[in-house]
Amino acid sequence: MYKVLIVEDDPMVAMINEQYIKRNKNFEVVGKCQDGAAALAFLKENQVHLLVLDVYMPHMDGFETLRKIRNEQIIVDVIMVTAANDRDSLEEALHLGIVDYLVKPFSFDRFQMALEKYISQSNALKDIDTLNQTNIDHIIDNTRKKSEDLFPKGIQEKTLQRIMKYLNSNKGKWFTGDDIAAEVGLTGVTVRRYMNYLAESGRVIGEMNYETGGRPCMRYKID
Repeated sequence: MYKVLIVEDDPMVAMINEQYIKRNKNFEVVGKCQDGAAALAFLKENQVHLLVLDVYMPHMDGFETLRKIRNEQIIVDVIMVTAANDRDSLEEALHLGIVDYLVKPFSFDRFQMALEKYISQSNALKDIDTLNQTNIDHIIDNTRKKSEDLFPKGIQEKTLQRIMKYLNSNKGKWFTGDDIAAEVGLTGVTVRRYMNYLAESGRVIGEMNYETGGRPCMRYKID
């Protein structure tokens, strides 16, 4: 289980990030801080594997916080979350060794992609005592995977986001695969493949509906 610290001055955003993380069984949130100084103090006293770090915060912004973390040689990986989409900010974040860089507002699926990228990177380094060029090439290739490679065969990020956007805008409502297909402009076969994937990964609730007056069918919803 990977331990995560959320550093975010907006309580609502921090809560959303926490909910996103809790839906991935490989991670647990061990703390939330509203500024960089509090985060540094927490990191010195607690084991944390991954930091979800906002950029714009009072007193000490995310870049200053990350520089201090690196200068003090605190071992923690970082996913940076920001409204800044300029090249200079991205370049500085990359120089400081981030795992991923998420620009607000981001989707649940894009957040999960960042977590999966971290897992891929972490797993690649496990159980390797001595690195050779083959090991190194494999690790670097894994961390540079295209987003499509982080999903099973037949599942594309853009199509997944299209379906999730519709479901998120209709939370609490039940839909069959054909209902969703008609609304998002995809075939029923395609939607059912995506809904099976979403149900298996716990992102949607799926159940068999026997009250159709005919043949039972699966229906889905997001709470």
